[in-house]
Amino acid sequence: MEKADIGLIGLAVMGENLVMNMESKGFSVAVYNRTASRVTDFVLGRAKGRRIYGAASLEALVGMLKKPRKVMMMVKAGQPVDDFIRKLTPLLEPGDILIDGGNSHYPDTERRVKEAESQGLLYVGMGVSGGEEGALKGPSIMPGGSPGAWPEIRPIFQSIAAQVDGQPCCDWVGGGGAGHFVKMVHNGIEYGDMQLISEVYLLMRELLHMTPDEMAEAFTAWNERELESYLVEITADILRKKDADGKPLIEKILDAAGQKGTGKWTAQDALEEGVPLTLITEAVFARALSSDKEGRVLASKALAYGGSGERMGIGTDALEKALYAAKIISYTQGYLLLRAASATYGWGLDYGAIAMMWRGGCIIRSAFLGKIKEAFERDGGLSNLATDPFFAGELTRCQAAWRQACAAGALSGIPLPALASGLSYFDGLRTARGGANLLQAQRDYFGAHTYERTDKPRGVFFHTNWTGEGGDTASTAYNA
Repeated sequence: MEKADIGLIGLAVMGENLVMNMESKGFSVAVYNRTASRVTDFVLGRAKGRRIYGAASLEALVGMLKKPRKVMMMVKAGQPVDDFIRKLTPLLEPGDILIDGGNSHYPDTERRVKEAESQGLLYVGMGVSGGEEGALKGPSIMPGGSPGAWPEIRPIFQSIAAQVDGQPCCDWVGGGGAGHFVKMVHNGIEYGDMQLISEVYLLMRELLHMTPDEMAEAFTAWNERELESYLVEITADILRKKDADGKPLIEKILDAAGQKGTGKWTAQDALEEGVPLTLITEAVFARALSSDKEGRVLASKALAYGGSGERMGIGTDALEKALYAAKIISYTQGYLLLRAASATYGWGLDYGAIAMMWRGGCIIRSAFLGKIKEAFERDGGLSNLATDPFFAGELTRCQAAWRQACAAGALSGIPLPALASGLSYFDGLRTARGGANLLQAQRDYFGAHTYERTDKPRGVFFHTNWTGEGGDTASTAYNA
């Protein structure tokens, strides 16, 4: 038997589809799964007649591979990854490559890269997005870790990735946990996009009293303009779907959302980095609130709508603009987090290249991402996406409709946490002089945390004796 180009551990659907994708692009693959019957069923079934070879043990898997050996793990994040690394390490030689293609948290990847390199191995933390279909037909792939691994694995992963305008949606992201961090932010933006679409759907249902078929027509039209994207496309499909009785299936699905934790990680890391990731964080909290279905049913009986019943006359055009504007803010905040983490960890992220990796194969793929690439081509040092001339112009064009949509929700008692928090961030960003001067005075009053003055240079701090006599005391040594 020929030596295989790569080995893969974990034959759930994602793993199987990646293997089939690799083989279809001319690469031979050795496969292993803890449940031996899965290997047999796959090799003798779906993979029969292909250059896909089953291994009965990890030792056999390693023995089947060309050097330097490349072993990709598609297993549950957390301890299972560490368990496989511990078993594989004694079987490998210096220069061999371990690849984690699961949704690992980037600090774990940072640690694993260092541990592997200390033993002469190369380690890659690789974000893979696109679900089961993407894995088979071409996902978005975000590799990072040991730079020396990239020349060895590049031909495989750029071949199997989604292709847009002749370019693979896969490129080297950076060292350490950079690949998994970028995938985590991708998932956070995905949370934001999905929540925004759900809020617009709720406005359509509760305020405009549209049928699912009418909503589907609106989303289909939007998908031919600025909002062209995978999520808008599938939303139209979902709204058209009928149950066995001919009624819209969407109306029979319980309004309680699940989550697997990557959105939560994104919000947590934004707090650590001090980045105002408000829209995505509200999307995470919205899922948490939705999951308490029983609590909401009880509360709905005790907490009646207390408004005047006033309704603002808005239509689907306003909702389209509101969704588009809020989407710009969601990506703006996601890129702020990427920039902050890149500075913290020294990754040197290429923000335009990241947008290109997301243009195809992944859940947040959209035509919109090409505009992000253009923004960073215009200004490689762009600090805030919303201030790019194109996006600033689009926000200006859409903001009146965005305000109308949020006001309509508030007046009608319709919750819009992501749309409204995005608008609040936008207003906070464009406010040259806000109210934090009072906040700083309060902090100085009760905790002597000091403050800066408008009539003095930045970096010079003052403390006031708020309850007694005496003037200000300058302090350059204390930084709150």
